[in-house]
Amino acid sequence: MRVMSKPTLLILAAGMGSRYGGLKQLDSIGPTGETIMDYSVYDAIKAGFGKVVFVIRNSFKKEFEERVCKRYGHLIEIAFASQELDMVPKGFSVDKERIKPWGTGHAVLVAAKEVDKPFAVINADDYYGQESFKVMANYLKSTEGKKGAFSMVGFKAGNTLSEAGTVSRGICTYNQDGFLLSVEEHHKLKRTSTGTIQGENSKGEVVEIPENSFVSMNMWGFTPDLFEQSKKLFIEFLKNSAQNNKSEFYIPFIVNALLESKYANCKVLSTPDSWFGVTYKQDKEVVTQKIKSLINQGVYPAPLF
Repeated sequence: MRVMSKPTLLILAAGMGSRYGGLKQLDSIGPTGETIMDYSVYDAIKAGFGKVVFVIRNSFKKEFEERVCKRYGHLIEIAFASQELDMVPKGFSVDKERIKPWGTGHAVLVAAKEVDKPFAVINADDYYGQESFKVMANYLKSTEGKKGAFSMVGFKAGNTLSEAGTVSRGICTYNQDGFLLSVEEHHKLKRTSTGTIQGENSKGEVVEIPENSFVSMNMWGFTPDLFEQSKKLFIEFLKNSAQNNKSEFYIPFIVNALLESKYANCKVLSTPDSWFGVTYKQDKEVVTQKIKSLINQGVYPAPLF
């Protein structure tokens, strides 16, 4: 009888937190100094993940390593990958004026050497919930040995807004069998005075977003062949967009391209969990209270580890 290997969790933690005003991925929101990503790691271990890879920046690597290894290095295999602006394929250079990172797609790509199994991708500063990790882990286990078998956990748009300001979300369309057709990035999403949700589509047009639309909160599932395909797409992106210092290579760009070419399919997984996270400094108090409530309900112990 074949024993299924445990999937890997890839946590994107290299962001600079410009709107938040600091390194929100290391900010404490739990009663004994826990971060949001600590709760994600706890949920991942419980769901059956066997390794966690953190994508970080060299500037805070030492502090990061010390913090996470001390908390749960004895419970799960830990690895690190650095994301820096100069990490581009041979033959390309980086404009000295560029400050903005290359984006989430590039963040995944730099971790290629640390991942050889089906893996999930999440943001360090987003809370996804225990059931979300369970459905993702189960699906990833079913994709072992396959190529182009992707997945994503979809959250309802109305449950992903911030009271502190506007947010960006990937609005998903999918077929009757639950497979993703496309993800379109929308910006400046907010709830209006009449209770509806409005945002700007990729053309800059103001549109209304249905309350129950599935949005991507960057909880993706991939098979390892994604890396080779992403490398080709990143080269294409650099040829077309590297001169624009604000352009970014997003995960949805990769997924859309591979769906369009028929290389991959992507199952949209549903979850009963509600998302929450810290986009703005004002979000911290809300998140802290939600974590406190989950602890009171017995979902999490305190201290967490």
